[in-house]
Amino acid sequence: MQWINEETRSRFPTKIRIAEDMKNNAWVTREVGVGGAGFNAQWDSEFINPVRQAVISPDDASRDVAAVARAIAYRYDDDAFRRIRFTESHEEVSNGRTRVPEEIWPGNVTSWFSKKRSTLGAALVFTAPGIPMIFQGQELLEDRWFQDDVPIEWSLTKDHYGILSLYRDLIALRRNLSGVTRGLCGQNTQIHHIDGDAKLIAFHRWDEQGSADSVVVVVNLTNQSWQGTTIGFPAPGCWKTRFNSDSTNYDAGFANHPTPDIEARAEEADGLPCSGEISIGPYTVVIFSQDPPS
Repeated sequence: MQWINEETRSRFPTKIRIAEDMKNNAWVTREVGVGGAGFNAQWDSEFINPVRQAVISPDDASRDVAAVARAIAYRYDDDAFRRIRFTESHEEVSNGRTRVPEEIWPGNVTSWFSKKRSTLGAALVFTAPGIPMIFQGQELLEDRWFQDDVPIEWSLTKDHYGILSLYRDLIALRRNLSGVTRGLCGQNTQIHHIDGDAKLIAFHRWDEQGSADSVVVVVNLTNQSWQGTTIGFPAPGCWKTRFNSDSTNYDAGFANHPTPDIEARAEEADGLPCSGEISIGPYTVVIFSQDPPS
């Protein structure tokens, strides 16, 4: 494998080489020159296992917020892009194993709980540092276990168009297509707010920091909305709501709990220099960022 990776790197330097390895071995993605296998990235069991467990568990009290926080921040050799993050793969949903919405409520993937918690997991895939990966049909709430001779139910693009739109919006934010979420493309992450009782997590993502770069992500792992919760922000001023997974744009059954823009004040909280009060719906992820200076 070292020889293959070195040969590929030499001949095709723009190609990415990914190891389907789930043993959490940093040597898989270390350079051949220091004894590593020479892959660019590897599948990350340190993400999928705690995150998937958190979203499929039927009991809010059993969700391990600290484990999810560790999964968000984990990396190999201080390089976030050496890991592939996902909640579904051909290994996880084949040979009789089920997809995330089906695990949440067997036989009822169109339930509110299946939609809310599976999309919460997807939002973590796209907002945590590293390389996101989704599996075919995941964006359509496909409920059948994967068989390579059974095609995708393409009619689901109409039945679950809102869920498909949610994935599209997350991809656009992750790629910084609007120019205001560059932090999601960067290496840096600071998990600055963990509330084990309320099951809330907030983390700051950035590339170089500053307006239109820093991003704040807030995650609610309970079936309860929260209002007036103070969290830290890295800078004062208006932080605009770029994404709210509870929006009825994504499903008519969602609560559309209001998450207005935040006016952060210069009062320290969570180890950051500024703070503001957020409002967030149940089983929801919200994303905030600032506009570039005019």
